[in-house]
Parts: sequence; structure tokens; C-alpha cells
Amino acid sequence: METNKPLKVTLLGCGVVGSQVARGLLTETAHLSARVGAPVELTAIVVRDPAEITDPLIPKSILTADAEGAVKNADVVIELFGGLEPARSLILLALANGASVVTANKALLAAHGPELYAAAEQAGVDLLYEASVGGAIPIVRPIRQSLAGDHVNRILGIVNGTTNFVLDRMATDGSAFDEAVAVAQERGFAEADPTADVEGHDAAAKAAILASMAFHTRVGLKDVATEGIRNITADDVAWAKQTGQVIKLLAIAERTPLGISVRVHPALIPDDHPLAAVRGAFNAVFVEAQLAGPLMFYGQGAGGVATSSAVLGDFVSVARHRVLGGRALGESAYASLPVLQPDAAITRFQVRLVVDDQPGVLSQVAGVLAAHHISIEKVNQTPITDADGRGPSDSGRPSLRSDNGAATLVFTTHAASEKAFAQVRAELEASPHVLEIVSVLRVESGTNG
Repeated sequence: METNKPLKVTLLGCGVVGSQVARGLLTETAHLSARVGAPVELTAIVVRDPAEITDPLIPKSILTADAEGAVKNADVVIELFGGLEPARSLILLALANGASVVTANKALLAAHGPELYAAAEQAGVDLLYEASVGGAIPIVRPIRQSLAGDHVNRILGIVNGTTNFVLDRMATDGSAFDEAVAVAQERGFAEADPTADVEGHDAAAKAAILASMAFHTRVGLKDVATEGIRNITADDVAWAKQTGQVIKLLAIAERTPLGISVRVHPALIPDDHPLAAVRGAFNAVFVEAQLAGPLMFYGQGAGGVATSSAVLGDFVSVARHRVLGGRALGESAYASLPVLQPDAAITRFQVRLVVDDQPGVLSQVAGVLAAHHISIEKVNQTPITDADGRGPSDSGRPSLRSDNGAATLVFTTHAASEKAFAQVRAELEASPHVLEIVSVLRVESGTNG
């Protein structure tokens, strides 16, 4: 069924992504209309100051600062403002007025998702958000629809292009963290203030969205244990490379016998894992499902052109529903599984210490772990000589010595809880034989544990 009645579209925001979506709606009108089954008309683009928009493809007549008026006049609203307000209020207004909504706003969904899903359900309209996770990568729709008859057990994702670029740069040319961030900023992969990326907040919002969909349980930003990459050093990255591993900032959501664990942190993964090959600013999400087995979704995770693909895909879906009837799948939170506290997460740890090089130190360290029921998977102890000493040129940390000499002690644990390991770390820090805790990194693999 086709109709000649135009579908009126309001676009909120005309930034990096918004401008590309506007271009798509204006230049691909015939194709989009054919896919939708009705004429598509971009009637309003809401911006703070219309005079600042100078793109020759965007008619001045559709630029406006009147957000409420534009929203009330729309059949479909595409929200690309970002942030919590006024995005939240305008989406709620659109839904209340019977408009379907497409958004890429991961922060808003992580903070207020249930409220927005409920409003869409009550209004009987669509709220789609493919572009909120992974940019151009189709990941939201596969989890919500393609795997709807399956059980997702675990998700590991590289979902922030900035941090992946920084870590890849550090691994490729030995750059220090600050140097790699500066290059990312120069190339447009990092904001002037990269805090949301390097501290893991952006990835945490995406982890909450993925976990909510995968496990049919409401997961908010407060439920995600979050650690960024600011403390990762060139020494950490070089050590990982020497041991056949790479460091990635991972968003991890997994189903356990006790409930759901959701976290974001830097982790070591073996260099033969599919995620290890994700370079530069690309994203990838590795999904383990009960029936489908391992699946990986890979592609450009950011950028206006790439992200506009996901936004326009959602637009076609919601617009077709308005023309032909039907609705997309709404929120699925029927499972209501327990969301575990951050310290209940189970993982493996690789720890590098500088210790006194004398008999009995290794057994004392092992005893600390055993007292908290953590076993050692593998261990290596190497004396530090004056010739290969650990000075600032090697790690950026001061050289440490004892009267009896020093040794580097590296051990990897079997799976243990964050709570138990936190107690171990505190005791190691207090030990007179531990001169320095050089690094603590979690170790992840393609399978749970």
C-alpha cells in the first residue's frame, strides 16, 4: 500500500551526524520515499542558531530554533542533539503527539530508557536507536530481532573508537598515552575534552543498552562498573605485546548463575582473538549466543557519514510502519534478572610486581592469594639487574631497589571476584616485600572464564 500523503520529518540537530542525515533526506528523497511507500519531506531542522548553518544543500527555509513547534508538526522526529536535555523532553513531547522517534543518544537511553520506552508503548509508536551503539554497525537490530529466539550469554565489545585508536597507537609506535590522545584529537577521533571517552563513560552507556536488550532486563548506567584507560602506560602495552596479548577497552555484559554482570575496563586479550585485530577507530562487538554460537559485528563506530547510515535505516523502518501499519519491537524487560554489584564480577587478573629478590617472597605472595581463595594459573619471576634496571626511560615509573636486590614477579590468576582481588591488592600494597605494583590488568578471552 502506498500513499501520496507526505510524511513530515523533523530533525533535531545539525552537527556532524545531523548534517549528514539532513543531506541524505534531501538528496535521496526519491529512493527513501520508494522504500517507505510515501513521499518523505524534511520540514524542519532545529538548531540553536539557524544563521550558523551554511551548508548549501540545506534550505534556509527549513531551519528553525522553535523545537517544540517543529516537533508538534512532525510524523517522525530524528533526535541528534545528544545529552539529556532538551533531548529527553522533546522526545517525550514527540511521542505524546503521536510521532515516531529515531535517536542516536546513548547517554539518554542509558539514563532514561525505561521512561522513553514506556512513553512510546503508551502512544503506540516506534522508538528506534540503532545508531546509539557502534555507529554504522548493525548490532541493536540483530540482538533485538535476529537473536530474539536465542539466549545471549555474553557480549564483549570495543564500542569506543577514540580509546581503540589511542591504544592501537600506543601499541603500534610506542606512544605514551598523552601523545596518542593528542594524535587522536588532531585526526578528529577525539574531542577537545576526551574525558567521556578515555574514562569509559561513553562505552558504559553503550554497555547498559546492549545488556538491557541481550538479557531482557533493565540495566542503567549506575549498574555498569567503569574504568577507563587513562592509567595505561606504554610499558603496559609493550609488555602485553611481548606476551602475545593486546590491551583493549572492553564493554562486557554476561549472564552468570547469580545474575547479570556489566562492566567496562581495559583488558588483556590474546592476539589471536577476533577483537585483537580491530584497529584504529573501528568498533566491533563479539556476541556469544546459546544456539548461534560466536558472532562478531565489525565496522566504523563513529563519524557522521557512517552513523547516518544507521539513523536513516531506522528512519525507513519507522516510516514504513506509519504507512503500512505495525510497529517495531518495544522494550523487552520480562526477565528482570538480578544485576550484580561491580565487586561480584568474575574475571582473571594479570599482576606485575617488583618484589624483594629473596627466598620465600613468592610463597608469601601466593599465600596472600590463597587466603582469599584465588589460585595462580601461571607465574614468572625474573631478577632485575643493574644492566636492565627499571628507570623512567623504561616505564615512566621510578626505579626501585632493596638491599637484597629486586625481581619482577608476574602472575596470572584463575577466575576470581573483583571483591576478593581488591582484598588481595590491599594486602600486597601493605607487604614490606612488595616494592611496587607495576600494573593490574584483567584478562578476558572469547569464552566466559
